[in-house]
Amino acid sequence: MSRLGRVALLALALALAAAAPFARAADAAPGARAGASATAIELTDDAGSRLSLPAAPRRVVSLLPSLTETVCALGQCARLVGVDRYSSWPAATVAALPRVGGGLDPNIEAIVALRPDLVLAATSSRASDRLRALGVPVLALEPRSQADVQRVIGKLAAALGLPAADGARLWQRIDGELAAIAATLPAGVRGARVYFEVNRAPYAAGASSFIGETLARLGAVNIVPAELGPFPKLNPEYVVRADPEVIMVGDRNHTGMADRPGWAGIRALREGRVCVFAPEASDALVHPGPRLPEAARIMADCLAAKAPGVTRSAQP
Repeated sequence: MSRLGRVALLALALALAAAAPFARAADAAPGARAGASATAIELTDDAGSRLSLPAAPRRVVSLLPSLTETVCALGQCARLVGVDRYSSWPAATVAALPRVGGGLDPNIEAIVALRPDLVLAATSSRASDRLRALGVPVLALEPRSQADVQRVIGKLAAALGLPAADGARLWQRIDGELAAIAATLPAGVRGARVYFEVNRAPYAAGASSFIGETLARLGAVNIVPAELGPFPKLNPEYVVRADPEVIMVGDRNHTGMADRPGWAGIRALREGRVCVFAPEASDALVHPGPRLPEAARIMADCLAAKAPGVTRSAQP
């Protein structure tokens, strides 16, 4: 952006900030104040930046699908005034909201025009510093594990001025549903060796990721150990040598998988033990937030149908 453009954008931001006390009272969505605290809010986000708000935010823009979903799961969908292009749940609510581009490099002008008093972003977003320079408060959060999901729920509840008990109840529900789903699986699932591909590079969901942790709770064994990181890029030969018994993959990445050098001999492909997820299911699987139980149910159904131990026990 040119210097003139930056100056113009700063002028717009300052003008909007000056008008905010009058505009927000009229523009806050119905129900946006429900349950919100009027006291000042002080938080440190995942990037180490300090967030200071005079009161609970009424106009929130979310640049990460999992944060969008968590705001809504906390009962605060009405505060959202804009989301990133990938947010898709709850469908009826999100479909009606303005889109402000991708989460990593969104449209700054579009965000400022929405007059947010809080923007939720990933720690990797390149927009955070630019928005803060324009006086727009940003809370950077990025859950990668289930412990992170619990922590982010608590921080979001605090940032929205909600009682800590609200966040605790949401996590207890998620955790309880995960345990209940795991308890429904047949014994033959335990020990099934699984490869979960998140991108055809190939990038995998490792044991330390939220996906890997869910697989572990379901009794499966991830072929990608925790020491390789949550979402490592693998040498394709690694997967061939690991010879997984079950493969989980989105339909966007499944095409041509058996044509990769050596992959046709992988047991999961040879025996047809591959679960291919439609885009709607993939969205639930890759967003670490309140839909973790939905993701667990999708993976549990796959294991119940494809794990070799289950197949053998079902044979006469």
